[in-house]
Amino acid sequence: MDTSNTARVTGRLGTVDDRDPAALRDQWYREGFYSDRTWPDALAESCATGAATTLVYAGGEGAELVTTVGEIHARAQRVATALQERGIGPGDSVAVQLPNRIEASIAYAAVMLAGAVLVPIVHIYGPNEVRFILEQSGAKVLFQPDRWRSIDYGNRVAAFADIPTLEHIVVVGEAVPEGACPWDDLLTTTTEYARPAVHADDVALLIYTSGTTSAPKGVQHSHNSLLAEQQAATEYLGTGDDAVQLVTFPPGHIAGVGSMLRPLLHGRNTVYMDMWDPALAVELISRHRVTATAGTPFHLTGMLDIEGVAGKLATLREFLIGAATVPEDLVRRAGDMGIGTFRCYGSTEHPTVTSGTATDPEPARLGTDGSPLPGVRVRIVDETGTDVPTGVDGEIITRGPDQFVGYRDASLDAAAFTADGWMRTGDLGHLDADGRLTITDRIKDVVIRAGETISSGQLEDVLVTHPAVAEGAIVAAPDPRYGEMVAAVVVPVPGADIDLDSIREHFAESGLAKQKTPERLVVVDALPRTALGKVRKAELRAEHFPRAGGR
Repeated sequence: MDTSNTARVTGRLGTVDDRDPAALRDQWYREGFYSDRTWPDALAESCATGAATTLVYAGGEGAELVTTVGEIHARAQRVATALQERGIGPGDSVAVQLPNRIEASIAYAAVMLAGAVLVPIVHIYGPNEVRFILEQSGAKVLFQPDRWRSIDYGNRVAAFADIPTLEHIVVVGEAVPEGACPWDDLLTTTTEYARPAVHADDVALLIYTSGTTSAPKGVQHSHNSLLAEQQAATEYLGTGDDAVQLVTFPPGHIAGVGSMLRPLLHGRNTVYMDMWDPALAVELISRHRVTATAGTPFHLTGMLDIEGVAGKLATLREFLIGAATVPEDLVRRAGDMGIGTFRCYGSTEHPTVTSGTATDPEPARLGTDGSPLPGVRVRIVDETGTDVPTGVDGEIITRGPDQFVGYRDASLDAAAFTADGWMRTGDLGHLDADGRLTITDRIKDVVIRAGETISSGQLEDVLVTHPAVAEGAIVAAPDPRYGEMVAAVVVPVPGADIDLDSIREHFAESGLAKQKTPERLVVVDALPRTALGKVRKAELRAEHFPRAGGR
C-alpha cells in the first residue's frame, strides 16, 4: 500500500526541473494547456460561435437587462477601439471598479481586446484601497460608476487627480463629474478596431488580493494561465446542454472575473446579480430555469431558508460551495431538494486547484474539497518540505497551468514559493487514498467573511491608530451567517474607555470597505505572545471565539 502522496505528484512532468518556471511553461505547451492563443484571439473566436448566448443582468427591485454575447462583443470592440485611440495598448493597466452589470462585461472584454492588462477592483472598496491599487498597478484608465446603491463615487475623480499615471476616469451613469469621461463617449467611435500584437505569455490580468499582509498583493496572470483557468472551470460547473448559471460573485474577485469572462468565451447562458438578495436569487432561478450556481454556505442557507422555496428550485441541480466551512446538514438539506452540492479549492494565485462534482458520492462531497483538476499537482509537506503520508495533515503546495506568473511586486515572490518552486498556499490539509484533498486549517492570518478574504494585518494597521488602543489584534470569530466575522482584541491605553461603536467609527473614517469593520470586540489586559513577541492568535481564538467544530 502506498503510504505517501509522492507517486501522485511526480509522474506528470517526468524529468522537468520543478525549480525552472520556463521548463514548466514549456511542458504545459507540450501538454496542450498552453498555446499561442491570446484573449483577443479567444474572444473573436467565441463570438462567432456563441453570439446568441443570452446574458441577463438583474439589478435592484428585480429590474433586468437582457442582451447577448454578440452584442457585448460588438460594444466591447468599440470601447477597445476608443481605448486604443487614447493610447492604451499592450502592457498598459486599465482598472475596472464596477458591479455585475452590462458595462462590466463590456469593459472586461474591451480591455482584453485592446491587449491591455485588466485590473479588476472590488466595487465596494473604499478610496484608500482603490488608490493603492491604482498607484501600484500604474493604471492609465479607471472605469467606475457614478454611484452604486448607497456609495457615491463622484468625489473620487478629484481625489485621484494627483495619481501620475492615471490619464482617464470613465464614469458609468448620468452624474459625470468634471474631468471624467462619460461611458457613452467610448461607444461612439467610428474607427475600425485593430487586433493588438500581444503574446500568450504576456500579463493579461493583474488582480489584488488581501492575502496575509497589510498591503494588497498584485497577482499577475498571463493570457495562457487565465485561459487555462477558464478551460478548467468547464470541467466541474454548469455542465449540460441546458445549462444556465446564476452568478453572485462580485466581478472584482478572482471567482467573479472568471464568471464575467466565461460566458463570453464559452457561450453559456448566464444571469448576474449586482447585490446578494436570497429572495431575488430564488426568483431568478425559477424564472430563468437556472441549473447551476456557486457561493458560500451563507448564500445557500439564505435561499433554503425562504418559505416555499422547494418548488422554485426545481431546475437547480448544481451548487458549488467554496471559501468557508460547509456544514453537513446544509449539504443534506440541499440534497433533499435535488441540489447536488460540492466543494472546490483555489485562490487568487491559483484559481482552481481541486474540485468535486455534483455527481460525486456523498462522502466525497461532504468531507473533501475534490480532486486536482487536469494539469494541477498537489503535494502535502511538513515543516522541512518533506512529503507526508496519505491522510496526514501538512502544508498544501501546488502547481498547475492556471497558476499565477508572479506578483506585481516581485520581492513577494520568494516567500510565495518553496525552494524547489512549488506555490505555498498557506493552508493545511491532507490527501486521501483516492487523491481527494481536504482543507483542515489555515496557516495564513486572514478572516474569510461570506467568502471575502480579509487581511488581518491591514485591519490591525488601522486598529492600533485608535487613540484609546495601546495594542490590538484582529482574528476571525465564527459566525453562523457569514462563516466568520472580524473580531478585534485590544489592550486599552491606561485610563481610556473603548467600545465597539468607537472602533466602528474609527474604521469608517479610515476609508476601508465597510465589511472590514470589526463586528466583535474583546478588551484584555495583555495579548498572549511567543518568546519572539508574536501574538499567539490561535490562543486568542480558542479562548474568546471557540468554534463548535469543523474546519
